[in-house]
Amino acid sequence: MALIVQKYGGSSVANCDLIKGIADHVIACKRQGDDIVVVLSAMSGETDRFIDMARQVQPRPDSRELDVLMAAGEQITTSLFAMAVREKGFKATSFLGYQIPIDTDSAHGKARILDISTKKLNAAIKSGHIPVVAGFQGVTPRGNITTLGRGGSDTTAVAVAVVLNADICEIYTDVDGVYTTDPHICPNARKIDRISYEEMMEMASLGAKVLDIRSVEFAMRYGMPVHVRSSFIYNTGTHVVKEDEIMEQVLVSGVTYSRNEARITITKVPDNPGIAASIFNPISDANIVVDMIIQNTRASDLTDMTFTIPRRDYDQAMEIVKKVAKQIGAETAAGDCGIAKVSIVGVGMRNHAGVASKMFDILARHGINILMISTSEIKISCVIEEKYTELAVRALHEEFGLDNG
Repeated sequence: MALIVQKYGGSSVANCDLIKGIADHVIACKRQGDDIVVVLSAMSGETDRFIDMARQVQPRPDSRELDVLMAAGEQITTSLFAMAVREKGFKATSFLGYQIPIDTDSAHGKARILDISTKKLNAAIKSGHIPVVAGFQGVTPRGNITTLGRGGSDTTAVAVAVVLNADICEIYTDVDGVYTTDPHICPNARKIDRISYEEMMEMASLGAKVLDIRSVEFAMRYGMPVHVRSSFIYNTGTHVVKEDEIMEQVLVSGVTYSRNEARITITKVPDNPGIAASIFNPISDANIVVDMIIQNTRASDLTDMTFTIPRRDYDQAMEIVKKVAKQIGAETAAGDCGIAKVSIVGVGMRNHAGVASKMFDILARHGINILMISTSEIKISCVIEEKYTELAVRALHEEFGLDNG
């Protein structure tokens, strides 16, 4: 007997027929003798629909009230799923974030999990029930509903698996695993059987949409095995495991891209101690994540600073940066949303030289200019003009030998 946490994404529970089908699968696993805990997302498209509704009422919705609205999606799917299980003669109980509770900080829309109580979940399992947990949501110490941000249900599932000491966390989605790149761009992309936590975390942070990066962080920190699978065919998918469990460490495991990028440049910044902190502290206080940073020194103790942020935060970041630029005596603050980031990822890079130069050469031969560069031990990222995204991905995927067959 095993304890398995299964998470189903929005496309897996997009309508009542699909919900009933998922209930059949969960019951089949239960009949095999395993204890199952289910974590659900909202129905596909519901989150965007709620955001659109909110903006019709308030162009920049209050973050607390938006979380109250957004949490309704998972409340619907968990209740319907529990009904579907009960209709088939099995016991199930739905739990919203505040009922468990899943304790979070107070960063509405981007909350982080602080603690999860296991008392109610363990009691439900012990009594033969299938606990059905609403993903994506939690509650602050003051009782306010919070949401974890896009992909937050993955994080809920892995965190629940960790606190329950589950044997594995299965993430069911509309794809049958992690691929070497987006199959919609490269039809020859291959499914990866096993990938390390570190590679998966880099791919998630760089634009791969299969898993949320925070879920991979949780899994790596606590050694929780994760299995990414399709909710439509139930074949073996991709296992996310420790690096030493992978037999062959290939040079490049995957090519990722992100169009969710924007960059901001502040020109003629005084080159004094503490200036960087005065720029980036207000951005951090607004819960805006800064990715790449480049500083170009000018003559006369001046410098230019360019950095990238998520495109959704561009307007808010520009407001902050323009105020800071005036305060520190910088010349201008300008931005650009027409960029994308392409990256190669692989643990094999640690022991091989010349990978970066090969990537740069490939992009140059295809007439793609590199605007910014960022590297780590196992990844190289380049910011390029957005219009070249698909060309760059296909070229890198082919020339690093990742094409199927």
